[in-house]
Amino acid sequence: MNNAISQFRHAMRAAGLEPPDMIERGKLHRFPGAGKRPGNRAGWCVLFDDGLGGCFGDWSSGLSETWQAKRDKPFSRAERAAFARRVEAAKQQAEAERRARQAEAAERAAAIWHAATPAPNNHPYLIRKRIGPHGARLHKDALTLPVMDFSRNLTSLQFIAVDGGKLLLSGGRKQGCYIPVAGDMENPNRVIICEGWATGCTLAEDEPAALVLAAIDAGNLEPVALSARRCWPTAELVIAGDDDRLTAVNPGVTKAKAAAIASDSLLALPQWPKDAPEHLTDFNDLAVWLAGGGA
Repeated sequence: MNNAISQFRHAMRAAGLEPPDMIERGKLHRFPGAGKRPGNRAGWCVLFDDGLGGCFGDWSSGLSETWQAKRDKPFSRAERAAFARRVEAAKQQAEAERRARQAEAAERAAAIWHAATPAPNNHPYLIRKRIGPHGARLHKDALTLPVMDFSRNLTSLQFIAVDGGKLLLSGGRKQGCYIPVAGDMENPNRVIICEGWATGCTLAEDEPAALVLAAIDAGNLEPVALSARRCWPTAELVIAGDDDRLTAVNPGVTKAKAAAIASDSLLALPQWPKDAPEHLTDFNDLAVWLAGGGA
């Protein structure tokens, strides 16, 4: 059994997850997703009762894998069928847990959002980014932003601290969801989708007639763009990507291009003057630098 657990752990690590310290057979374990904080519970795993197989995944990235122990004797048809049933049961258990976790987070998000107060124009982050509040609220000195799905349900919150540190509400649904920045949600002619909220504020202030949505991160651009295309099929969609020039494979540009192609959208990227510092990455950085405020 110890060898099976060791194999199971190795498979999880090979997929980019750090497994929990203790793994009990037949129990759904939750632990931090890949690259997440210690308190995160997006990672999950189930080692089957017989120790011969299991499932694991990461709700934050959509990862879902199965694992089967190595052995000399081939698995019989009955054993393969039993394994398939265990996999399906484990995935259903994990999905039920994920949905319950997201529902609980949505309730917490609603309570925090309704208790929060309108963000003041002089919040240090807004001053530094040279943007207005655009509907942001204040919770314990942090700017608080609603994360919505395309049915306009509140699914989570993003918090931006005075120093610019960002945090999503634990357990909330992010994939395919967005932060509404500004604009007409009913029948927009032009929809601009970007990564960060501050970038969205800059774009909204530059194009007040557009609907602007922030997808939160580069990996979420394509799901948001595809949903936006289904929601507003005749609107002009623009993916306003970040330019992560100093990062390998430039994920901002790579993901923005993929989202634009998948959703039949236009692509917009910052155009850097020759003397622009290389650490600038997005439209807000560019606007702040051009205004003489650094970035």
